[in-house]
Amino acid sequence: MYVRDAKNREEVWLLDHIEAMGLDETAFRSRDYVIALDEQSGTKAGFGRIRIHRTEGGELCELTSIGVLDGWRGQGVGAHVVERLIEHARDEGFERVYSLTDEPGYLTQFGFRGISTDELPAKLQDRLETKRGNIAPDAVPLAIEVGEFGMPADLRERFKTAREDGADEPDDADEPAEDFGIDPDTATYKYDTS
Repeated sequence: MYVRDAKNREEVWLLDHIEAMGLDETAFRSRDYVIALDEQSGTKAGFGRIRIHRTEGGELCELTSIGVLDGWRGQGVGAHVVERLIEHARDEGFERVYSLTDEPGYLTQFGFRGISTDELPAKLQDRLETKRGNIAPDAVPLAIEVGEFGMPADLRERFKTAREDGADEPDDADEPAEDFGIDPDTATYKYDTS
């Protein structure tokens, strides 16, 4: 498993899954997203976004639209998406990242803390009100200083061996020729020249 920046050609895939999961697609730009993939099969497992808000006082960074596909949940996929997004925010020069979510317990395990609506910058107060009115009536504000992000060790380990639920286990044993309808006593070899 690994997490990388989304590519423009993945826009439709992202929009389909954002809609299916009921996530926030406001001001959608695929370049703001990261995607978690299984390196063996290339299967997409999860995604998330940082959204930058420009204000008179500067810029604000919001972590939003984090989604993990069914079959990949509980394996550290979302945790690694969040980690990558926090790294992006740090690389962009942000010291603090905000999130407006109806799943605060998930983010608090990484060091996010609940804040009052009054602590939110005005632009995010408006956004919280809109979000509560449209897609997440129970959304609450959270914030984290990027240097305080911490990945729980068990989520890091689970991600290393993450597999889609229901995916076949890899089989290292050689398949007998009979399984493929080949009679090993009478078959000739592909490069037999006699």
